[in-house]
Amino acid sequence: MTGPLSTPPAAIPGHGLLTGRKAVVTAAAGTGIGSATARRLLDEGADVVVSDWHERRLTETAELLAKEFPERTIAAVVCDVRDTAQVNQLLTEAAAALGRVDIMVNNAGLGGETPVVDMTDEQWDQVLDITLTGTFRCTRAALGYFRGAGHGGVIVNNASVLGWRAQHGQAHYAAAKAGVMALTRCSAVEAAEFGVRINAVAPSIARHPFLDKVSSSDLLDQLSEREAFGRAAEPWEVAATIAMLASDYTSYLTGEVVSVSSQRA
Repeated sequence: MTGPLSTPPAAIPGHGLLTGRKAVVTAAAGTGIGSATARRLLDEGADVVVSDWHERRLTETAELLAKEFPERTIAAVVCDVRDTAQVNQLLTEAAAALGRVDIMVNNAGLGGETPVVDMTDEQWDQVLDITLTGTFRCTRAALGYFRGAGHGGVIVNNASVLGWRAQHGQAHYAAAKAGVMALTRCSAVEAAEFGVRINAVAPSIARHPFLDKVSSSDLLDQLSEREAFGRAAEPWEVAATIAMLASDYTSYLTGEVVSVSSQRA
């Protein structure tokens, strides 16, 4: 399919939406939505702590961002979202490095492609632990920080349209992302008393080198072609929506899941 929206646009420059804000982004190493989000937040004026479990890739990402944004404060904290102590330490170290935390972006997640009939307990547990429970751990830690800090803040979770759609071999991932959506709605109601807004994005498919490495190119091509624009999203397009949700442009928006897709279901 070709059309006026089938060619990916160039990334738009920042507009200072987050000038002076301090942000944490999980699963920010590599080439995906996490690193694109860190870059977008920096481009919008924020200082950023990037986090990931993979220390080498995290260090490389932080060094690259520091070269791109020498005027910003950028720090890296290794964190495995499966470990509560590490998640709590992430918030502590981020606040120390940046002086405070205003924005928490929960991007960590793990996919897979296994039919339910062949899925092991270990495969199910691993995807749910990282994608859903990891988001819960980070949300809990961020809310604990914001409650004590008293200055409010924003949490943005990365869900997926698979929280709504059905796709073969994705029951564990879809269940986890549907859980992230429910967690977003319920925690947002509780967070309001702390002056905290919580929303989520639900991308359909954002194509990047790591995704192509771990997924079938034929499947990714098919999924991309089914989208209304006939293409996958660019990671920066998802990141730009995350930045909007983190900004004051959405000051009355909480408990919502924004579909970053050319079609919701």
